[in-house]
Amino acid sequence: MRHRSPQSFSPNHKRDAVPELAHHNLDIKRVAILFAGGPAPAANAVISTAAFSFLEEGAQVFGIKHGYSRLAEYTAAGPLCEGEDYIRFSHDTLINARSSRGIMIGTARTNPGKHVSSPEHLKDPELVAPLRRVYEGLCSLEIDALISIGGDDTLKTANKLKMFQDNLPGDARRFPVVHLPKTIDNDYSGIDFTFGFFTAVETLAEEIRNLNFDAAAGRAYFLCEAMGRSAGWLAYGAAIAGEASMVLSVEDITGALADEEVVNAETGATRKVMALERVIDRMVDMMLARERDGRPYGTIVIAEGMAEFLPAKYLEGVSRDDHGHINISSINLSALISRLIGERYTERTGKYRKVNGLQMGYEARCAPPQAYDVLLGSQLGVGAYRALVEEKLNGVMVSVAGQFDLHFVPFDDLVDPQTLVTKVRFIEQNSDFHRLARFLETCVDN
Repeated sequence: MRHRSPQSFSPNHKRDAVPELAHHNLDIKRVAILFAGGPAPAANAVISTAAFSFLEEGAQVFGIKHGYSRLAEYTAAGPLCEGEDYIRFSHDTLINARSSRGIMIGTARTNPGKHVSSPEHLKDPELVAPLRRVYEGLCSLEIDALISIGGDDTLKTANKLKMFQDNLPGDARRFPVVHLPKTIDNDYSGIDFTFGFFTAVETLAEEIRNLNFDAAAGRAYFLCEAMGRSAGWLAYGAAIAGEASMVLSVEDITGALADEEVVNAETGATRKVMALERVIDRMVDMMLARERDGRPYGTIVIAEGMAEFLPAKYLEGVSRDDHGHINISSINLSALISRLIGERYTERTGKYRKVNGLQMGYEARCAPPQAYDVLLGSQLGVGAYRALVEEKLNGVMVSVAGQFDLHFVPFDDLVDPQTLVTKVRFIEQNSDFHRLARFLETCVDN
């Protein structure tokens, strides 16, 4: 393969850090690209630019369709079929793809590493069986590298697949794994902003702006539940850009808004939960403050991840997925909180105020990508090429900072070495971003 000159890197690139990372010596002639988890705007910018980078150098590029779903069943389901299980990229398939909607190779949430939660589990043939099937399926295509695109759960899988290969016999086939971070939630450690975040923020912000006028017309409130399982970036961004009256997220469940709930009477173990009555009262305080200013209407934005902090009685019978997450959609947090706000408002005032609960987020995941997300996604796609070909790295996540400068973050810096769980990046309390939301929302006296 003809390699691009390393001098094409930004002069600000941290080249002195590269020798500390895990290098390989393969000449990459066949590369696979896989996308897993929920959609995000600019997904095709990432996929198509990564594919283009390798096609330009004469490599074959395979797009694995629908995440790990088929690979995880490789042995039982037989050989992979071109067109159904994977596609071969060509320059023709990439025409006008960079700014297109959707995911050109599809996605799925299949988790082949769900039974592996410690390094010791990688030595258990039964626990690693799904990972082995993924490995064998990719080897059947004779790939020399895997580009993984997805959220924190997909990063965990990429790390486990690398570790699985590390434990193979010395003469076994190995291929490097590079991961590209994706989530509209923007809660990734190791990168400032993830592709699709700003498009998602603008999509939800436009909905909130529409709701502001609807609320004013009917002297009512809207309680908007935004996506964001682990952190409040999307809720905060949409609330600020949409001029919401108040925003709360998991980061705000602290101090007076937090309680402890006993989960095991024998051991005395507890978990942090929402002080639900105080959370509701804070929202009602805001409504009353707006009424005193002659504005008996507004919008409140909450992050869906607050459902994880509900008292246990609200979570009884709620199922969990392969990654251990509760089924948030079955709780309908917006309906619950809006009902409690309405009831509490009536208790405190003797009056009725309509509070409409609604869930937002799915409509943002395949919105037309904004230029910033296309730029960011394109640089990440090129970063996969540079990590694998120019730097010959394995087990790194591609990151972008500053003037779209590329950085390569080792999996070991992002994943707990004992639990193999990724590290969530929360909005820091009293950071300037957090204070911006507090400054712009309706003031509530504490």
